[in-house]
Amino acid sequence: MNFKNESIGSISTFNWKDGGVIGAAGDKHFAVTFYNEKICRIQASRQSEFEHYPFSVILSPEKVNIDGKEDDQQISLKSEHLKVEIQKAPFRLTFKNSEGAILNQDDPAFGISWLGHEVTNYKTLANDEVFLGMGEKGGGLNRRGSSYDHWNSDAFGFDNWTDPLYMSTPFYIGVREGKPYGIFFDNTYKSHFNFGASNNERFTYFSAEAGDLNYYFIQGDTVAQVIQQYAKLTGTCELPPKWSLGFQQCRYSYYPDHEVYNIADTFRNKKIPADVIYLDIHYMKDYMAFTFNDERFPDPKGLIEKLESQGFKVVVILDPGIATKPGYGTYDRGVEEDVFVKYPDGTKYEASVWPGNSHFTDFTSEKGREWWAKELKFYTDLGLEGFWNDMNEPACWGQDVPNLIEFDYEGQQVSHKKARNVYGFQMVRATFEGAKKHIGNKRPFTLTRAGFSGVQRYSAVWTGDNVAGDDHMLLGVRLVNSLGMAGVPISGYDVGGFVGESGPALFARWLAIATFAPFFRVHSMVNVRDSEPWAYGEEVEEISRNYISLRYKLMPYIYTLAYEAHTTGLPLNRSLAVDYYNDHNIYGGSAQDEFTLGQWLLVCPTTSQQQYAKIYLPEGEWYHFFSGEKVNSGHHVIETTLEDLPVYAKAGAIIPMQNTVQTTQEKSDGTLRLHVYFGHTKTEQLYYEDNGSTYDFKDGSFYKRLIQFDGESNSITIEAKEGNFESEFKTLKVYLHGFESDSYELNGESVNYQMEDIRLIEPVTEFDPLPQREKRNYVNRNLKVIETGFSDSELTITWK
Repeated sequence: MNFKNESIGSISTFNWKDGGVIGAAGDKHFAVTFYNEKICRIQASRQSEFEHYPFSVILSPEKVNIDGKEDDQQISLKSEHLKVEIQKAPFRLTFKNSEGAILNQDDPAFGISWLGHEVTNYKTLANDEVFLGMGEKGGGLNRRGSSYDHWNSDAFGFDNWTDPLYMSTPFYIGVREGKPYGIFFDNTYKSHFNFGASNNERFTYFSAEAGDLNYYFIQGDTVAQVIQQYAKLTGTCELPPKWSLGFQQCRYSYYPDHEVYNIADTFRNKKIPADVIYLDIHYMKDYMAFTFNDERFPDPKGLIEKLESQGFKVVVILDPGIATKPGYGTYDRGVEEDVFVKYPDGTKYEASVWPGNSHFTDFTSEKGREWWAKELKFYTDLGLEGFWNDMNEPACWGQDVPNLIEFDYEGQQVSHKKARNVYGFQMVRATFEGAKKHIGNKRPFTLTRAGFSGVQRYSAVWTGDNVAGDDHMLLGVRLVNSLGMAGVPISGYDVGGFVGESGPALFARWLAIATFAPFFRVHSMVNVRDSEPWAYGEEVEEISRNYISLRYKLMPYIYTLAYEAHTTGLPLNRSLAVDYYNDHNIYGGSAQDEFTLGQWLLVCPTTSQQQYAKIYLPEGEWYHFFSGEKVNSGHHVIETTLEDLPVYAKAGAIIPMQNTVQTTQEKSDGTLRLHVYFGHTKTEQLYYEDNGSTYDFKDGSFYKRLIQFDGESNSITIEAKEGNFESEFKTLKVYLHGFESDSYELNGESVNYQMEDIRLIEPVTEFDPLPQREKRNYVNRNLKVIETGFSDSELTITWK
């Protein structure tokens, strides 16, 4: 058959419905449905009934007040924030904001089209249009001029141009004439996005190999608002256990048990903070899931309890392939309960992975997920609360899964073509739900390599098998920034690189950058050098200790950001495009690698070999985080050293910190250190606290306060607490950076301040032969510090 492009025709009939319209255009069917004031769903199909995609979207259509009109040329639907104009002949869509500015529109010639089974939506391309996000994708910050596929793939040793990678999130953010919008293409077949590549920028388009055109258009006044609306649509992350935000050590593999004990003891003896040690595949018996090798790990429960007493959690790896070995309990029970993926003739699909020939659980089936959850009790009975989901694209040796194998897909019975992209997503869902069921009120931690939009509801993400090199270090930063714009707020990369061997300088720089990443883990491959913080010599050990200690000082801020991600969907690491999307400087050079931790801390990644670096500071005033030096916005050339990561706090920043602890389970010294950076602006920052491990916060056991800075009326206000949790902090020390006044009042009464020199990070001077070391001694000098009790009532500091 000679397939030719077939564009959707003219509207032949339509009916109004709640929140939109439904109708036919020639022999095609369409529906336009508002889900809220800012989100509209578009469906188009060759079938009389639309396909169902049950996994990603959790938002049900809300009652929206729609102003619907019709004339000879078009149908228009208008909410408070978004207007959709439907051209009748032929069917074409235009999206506008409340002011009537065009945000996005169908290409007039092609619009929605089919080419064989492939469905495509062609869009016009504005002269200045910028494209952001797409999740785990290499390339530049602005996706314009590039194209990408979404098809979960085991991309061992990938590079900046490898596509596709492990994770599929077919969601992007456009910025047209300064106005942002988002499009989420909810179709789980292999999809393709072309942002003006190889067509002389005639159009942009997205397509899927089969299935319906099914996408959600999102209006937002800012990029951050688009991300938040997308989070309403697909869900936010669970509030993670605090220990999962600490430092994590892994390698392929630590065994036998005495090696694990030694790693734990060394962290504690060297006073290098850490919370997690991983067990990779060698902990298992013959690489079989839900087993421990009884020679290497004769007492796993005792191991887990001993490490717990030292403040460590243990996370174990889990692969989806179940060895086809009669007598292996998990296999036998899986066969008995009929949970494995099959060929169309009813025989079970079999492929070779780590344990040899294996069957694969059908996680797209509720029955399969429930079976997996029951098997997980083997681990939770040992005291485990953390689970690392790997090889779940699914991967197999040879990398060629037959497309005809069948999956339940919530009762739809579909082929691998429709199910692959959600396989890892549903595996980690099964793992999370099973762990949550078995460990009661505790919050489990799950980590995944593969997933699809919505996976953030169940898991953190790491970016797979990267390579030891400066380019990979910076690529990892961009991947995490991009994942954050695609609704995955907690992600990270293997510090030091998984493939190959890191050198001392690379490891030191990578670890410093990762100090500010949501997920903070060192990981390395089998048969390579050790890659613990002390494995690269005394200088790197000291640098590592300093930066990891800084991570724990920042934990009150980081944990608050995790809570904000849970409630709003905003990422912890934010590409400059989140807050500065209309600044053209951020789309070139090293600014594409820069990110902020929350709103306030700007991190400028530099390579391990750079002595000088060109960085960009967006609008506003900035303070060097380690020295307190005030710096203006714009391009700067700075000197860098092995220990010197450029980090800046923005004027108006409010950053809660604590003293260094060795684990998140260790109590602080009881003093909350609130760092406030002066600026002629108004800002606010939430402070959030709970017990860090249970779901009691859902019943009001939390401590939450809004902190406001007003550099125009000269005040800092800490509002009265919400929640019934008792803070672990009893004393408050407010560090005033850049404040010139000598007269301060606390709740209307004159208050004295102290003068302090403080270090947020320690220098590493004895190894440095360079002169003028004092310039980079990282002392915030002559800070005014106001100390008071950390009461639960409102507190206000004012100055003249």
